[in-house]
Amino acid sequence: MLSELTIGQFFPGRSPLHRMDPRVKLVVIFTYIVLIFVPQNWLGLGLGLAFLLTGVLLSQLPVRLILRSLRPILFIVLITSVLNILYIDSGTVLLQWGWLKITTGGISNAVFIALRIVALIVGSSLLTYTTSPTTLTDAMERLMSPLRVIRINVHEIAMMMTIALRFIPTLMEETDKIMSAQKARGADLESGNLLQRVRALVPILIPLLVSSFRRAADLATAMECRCYHGGDGRTRMKQLHVRRSDVCYLLATAALLAAMILCNLLLPSALI
Repeated sequence: MLSELTIGQFFPGRSPLHRMDPRVKLVVIFTYIVLIFVPQNWLGLGLGLAFLLTGVLLSQLPVRLILRSLRPILFIVLITSVLNILYIDSGTVLLQWGWLKITTGGISNAVFIALRIVALIVGSSLLTYTTSPTTLTDAMERLMSPLRVIRINVHEIAMMMTIALRFIPTLMEETDKIMSAQKARGADLESGNLLQRVRALVPILIPLLVSSFRRAADLATAMECRCYHGGDGRTRMKQLHVRRSDVCYLLATAALLAAMILCNLLLPSALI
């Protein structure tokens, strides 16, 4: 069910990853998302996966929760893997049926790219799992504060990004409720061809769209009633401080970048 998805949710805790300065966490995780596409061989990818595994252990989150974050992308991973297996014909031929070939090169490419996608999603999920929306907004605003020089309202940008992220679980829960209500009225959402299934989504998408606009209007009214006027003159109850452990995380990320570049220079590429 959609209500079981964990994208965008925050799980409170006292782990080292929870206590990390949110600005450092943003820099480390966004850097890792870019770095995961740097390695071109198995050793570099292995270093990236080891770095990610360390982050998962530091978060002290249940493994089951991490695996649940991969559910929405299983179809994408499967399609990407099948395309790589069928369209890359390098290496030893393992199976051939007409023009279709399954080779060792295709399987190697499929596994390599699938691991990249999994690492990308898990790394992104760690950010929202271990950082509250309020803290995330504060960190984004402070990191983007130099943009104020060119008259960009960074507070509003950070607020919009965080609200959008925060309402992902809410919209999923609302979609699940609407689907259950339509099924209770006799709607068939699972059978038929592709066109029939698309048409069956109309009774779900229209109420969801109306509910989203109503929720946005209620949120805007609530913010106006609380005299919200942006970041002008805003004070912060919690001050952010970079600790020695945060500096170590940054140094570890820089070391990972150097190691991946070195692996690319010294070892042959595993991608075709």
